Amino acid sequence: MVTMDEVVDGVRPAVLAAWMRERELVDGPVHVARISGGHSNLTFRVSDDAGSVWALRRPPTGGVLATAHDMSREWRFISTLAPTPVPVPDPVAYCDDADVIGAEFYLMGFVDGVVPGDPESGERIPQDIRRSCGLDVADVLAELHAVDPDEVGLGDLHRPGSYLERQLRRWHRQVHESAIEDLSAVDEAHRLLTERMPATGETRIAHGDYRPGNLSFGADGRIAAIFDWELATLGEPLADLGWVLASWARPDDTQRAITTGPTAADGWPERDEVAQRYAERSGRDLSELPYFLAFARWRSACIGAGVYTRYKRGNMGSGAQVGPELEQRAEQVVTEAEAALAALA
Repeated sequence: MVTMDEVVDGVRPAVLAAWMRERELVDGPVHVARISGGHSNLTFRVSDDAGSVWALRRPPTGGVLATAHDMSREWRFISTLAPTPVPVPDPVAYCDDADVIGAEFYLMGFVDGVVPGDPESGERIPQDIRRSCGLDVADVLAELHAVDPDEVGLGDLHRPGSYLERQLRRWHRQVHESAIEDLSAVDEAHRLLTERMPATGETRIAHGDYRPGNLSFGADGRIAAIFDWELATLGEPLADLGWVLASWARPDDTQRAITTGPTAADGWPERDEVAQRYAERSGRDLSELPYFLAFARWRSACIGAGVYTRYKRGNMGSGAQVGPELEQRAEQVVTEAEAALAALA
């Protein structure tokens, strides 16, 4: 158990408890524990002696890029979506005073359920409901993309120009600020993605990292909440679909999924079934989906470069990695970029 005067990856329980008491959220001390998983913003379980539980999100303890790790942005998305049919955690409180725990942060309700970020955690989902879980991934994504940003008060986030142009420019710039030495495959895939960019489509809320590992599944096979809104923006819906499908491992795959997850186990639907379900629920044309699958691979390489750099520089708190495991992250950046090139061939 962490004592009140200890610091847990940048969070001091005593100071946090005082802030929460001022807002009448608690009467006494709180206990803080880092939740495993996550390679960017940090997530913690916060509890009190009365049995109440919250989740806290804050930026990494260092190496924060100017355009990333914006807690107010995450807070705005979950606060805006809370009244809609899209399942998100209950927004509790936001703090923009960096003096409290050393960075801005927010509290949200703690959502019970299984968050299958890897095959092991996915085993907690019974095989007989895995198909329902997989199809609900498509249904909830269609529900998210049905929300009109202007109608819910997010219209000011519209930016001029093409979403894909901005994404390609942003991630290309950031990958060149990373510690990855060989960026030749990343650069070539960027060139092809820029040349073959499809026409601008419908603008909707794009989660940016929509996959089973950022979803909480209940015992009924339905999604209880979508987590990790760090990369959310207004953009192209098919970018979210391409991302989740590139994350969707199956037993006979010859190419590694871009993230770990549960879907290679028995019972989960095939990628084509997920895509078809999304098309049925959303009414969208998927003829450009191959481009967005390649884009997902390339973007994964860029994100992986940033994760590798933060670990290498020791900015991921107690989750820091060293040695061969860290260098495997660098190798995976090149592998993902080459996979994007293969998809574009």
